[in-house]
Amino acid sequence: MAGLWAKARELARQAPPERNRWVDFLRAFSILAVVIGHWLVAAPYIDAAGEVQGGHLLGILPWTQWLTWGFQVMPIFFLVGGYSNGVSWAAMIEKGESSYAEWFASRIQRLINPVFPVLLAWALFAFFGTQAGVSREIVRLATSLALVPVWFLAVYLLVTALTPITWRALKRFGFASFAALALAAVAVDGLTLVAGVPYVNFANFLFVWVGIHQLGYAWREGRFGSLPRALALFAGGLAALALLVGYGPYPVAMIGVPGAAMTNSMPPTLALFALGVAQAGLALALEPLGRRTLANLRVWTATVLMNGMIMTVYLWHLTAFVLVMVAAWLLGGIGLRAAPGSAEW
Repeated sequence: MAGLWAKARELARQAPPERNRWVDFLRAFSILAVVIGHWLVAAPYIDAAGEVQGGHLLGILPWTQWLTWGFQVMPIFFLVGGYSNGVSWAAMIEKGESSYAEWFASRIQRLINPVFPVLLAWALFAFFGTQAGVSREIVRLATSLALVPVWFLAVYLLVTALTPITWRALKRFGFASFAALALAAVAVDGLTLVAGVPYVNFANFLFVWVGIHQLGYAWREGRFGSLPRALALFAGGLAALALLVGYGPYPVAMIGVPGAAMTNSMPPTLALFALGVAQAGLALALEPLGRRTLANLRVWTATVLMNGMIMTVYLWHLTAFVLVMVAAWLLGGIGLRAAPGSAEW
């Protein structure tokens, strides 16, 4: 750990003064919040018959569904992605370069490379596990849980691939490019919830996440340079979310709950879009304080250290969870006999 810290501290000292450290902090914060949220929400237990049940905390304790307004922070990651992609794409344009293929390859390399070891490990488990007599149902449950983080990368890569188009749209149309995506998300939810059109809601994987990504471009260009604008964005998003949940058909939970008739995240809904806008406004409002805090070398070094391993942490955190649960089961069910949500749990 001392060696890792020393290396991170050296990298921290080399960071150019113009670098927005708040962006790096938000990237690490958003992923860690997702990791902790996943660990908390999954609540397997052993029932009276001695069988392992895959409990879900949001279903067992419905009041905890409100906590997803804080733990569902994938919008922050897409906000940061818009900022970072805008910086790198604009730099390439300013240099007079135009190799989209090289730019896209450089952007996705650090995301894709950590995926292969995870996929290989679980492919080997699926093959040798079934050969050794592990039931296919257990193999399916374990692999589907451990590989949940991979879906997000597919969506993020799609949003990143559209950077030349979406970046030009913001340059030409300004906030109208964001408004168009918001209206498209409204139309998609209307077709889904009112007209009952099947499958059209999957289009919101594009409209919602590209919309938040557009806010990242706007942030990078200084369009939220004042505190009142950031607070207005936060208040507007929060008010819209409260109305959509309080008077609309949207559930409180910002992630899926087993047995629920509707989910806000798979695919994303207008409610999740509103949450993303509110979170973006809050993140921008806190930026001056965050940047002053990150001027401290120790705090900045910790941020650099976490960012250096963040994708590995994200991709392996549910694999670690599965391994801990298997170990607990092999040790006689230690910790798995407590009712989820109880004081003992």
